[in-house]
Amino acid sequence: MKILSVVGARPNFIKIAPLAEEFRKHPEIKHILVHSGQHYDYEMSDSFFRDLNIPKPNYNLNIGSGLSGWQIGRMIIELEKIYLAEKPDLAVVVGDVNSTLAAALTAAKLRIPVAHIESGLRSFDRLMPEEINRLLTDQIADYLFVTEPSAIENLLREGISKRKIFYVGNIMIDTLKYQISNIKSKNYKEELLKRFNLEPKQYAVLTLHRPSNVDDEKILKNLFETIEIVSQKISVIFSVHPRTQKQLEKFRPKSQFADCRLQLIPPVSYMDMLCLVSNAKFALTDSGGIQEETTALSIPCLTVRQNTERPITVEKGTNILVGQNRNKILKEVNKILIGKIKKGCIPRYWDGKTAQRIAKIIKNKL
Repeated sequence: MKILSVVGARPNFIKIAPLAEEFRKHPEIKHILVHSGQHYDYEMSDSFFRDLNIPKPNYNLNIGSGLSGWQIGRMIIELEKIYLAEKPDLAVVVGDVNSTLAAALTAAKLRIPVAHIESGLRSFDRLMPEEINRLLTDQIADYLFVTEPSAIENLLREGISKRKIFYVGNIMIDTLKYQISNIKSKNYKEELLKRFNLEPKQYAVLTLHRPSNVDDEKILKNLFETIEIVSQKISVIFSVHPRTQKQLEKFRPKSQFADCRLQLIPPVSYMDMLCLVSNAKFALTDSGGIQEETTALSIPCLTVRQNTERPITVEKGTNILVGQNRNKILKEVNKILIGKIKKGCIPRYWDGKTAQRIAKIIKNKL
């Protein structure tokens, strides 16, 4: 049984790690890993393979960044060669990045069955590039593995046969549970917090990278002015995504952050970010992955978006949508700082066994 998985960006690596580990337990499965090279920065790519013990990719396309059409087109050209050479029984794609759509589309054209991990998530905002990738990939896929009940409802409403849908849980939580003891070790935690001069629960973690937040000069400046106010109340550590860094250099927000506590740092490894989030007072983010991780860790999360494709993090978890509204952001920050914290619970199947369920279904179906 030959299974070919395609990854290309930080969230993909986190999701493929436990599945690659599970496949290694089954000698009848030959697993081939392809890295599109969509993320090429060391901390956005290579460090994840090191930290998560992901096998070295069998192929690395080294695509790099670029406009979506160019990026997806190059991926399709190169992936087609690999599919034809390897002739896999199944193509596995994860998440919602350009690599996901390119790999699914190429496989479908060659009549190779496609399994999509993290199917059915919808923001209902087609201005998000990821939303288009999700919609198209799910229409192509033969096996759709979902993380939450809303995803099942979305897929059925879009005409997907229920025979193709499998409720298996959140594979990102497999990785989190596997690594949590490492990041909670006294030495690791103390050394990391000391490196950034932080005290547990005395700081907030900030991440921003969505085009809707960083591509518009007016919006970005407003957010920075809001963050300046937040950082006067509590230290803020801002892990700056390469995309956001480019926009900061382009727009140069006028706020100089005088008399405030904001620390800008380059992208960090998965382990470091998980440790920073787990010890934070709260997270302020537009990342889908951090919405899920904070729910799993019971850390308050304020999401700088009008919507989320992960509604279970709001319904059952610790996530609150605050959009780009300064008053709402500050109101929720103040509530957290005085101890009025939203209580959440862990959703069903977020138990660290999702990869086992997926591997079992794939074996049975193939």
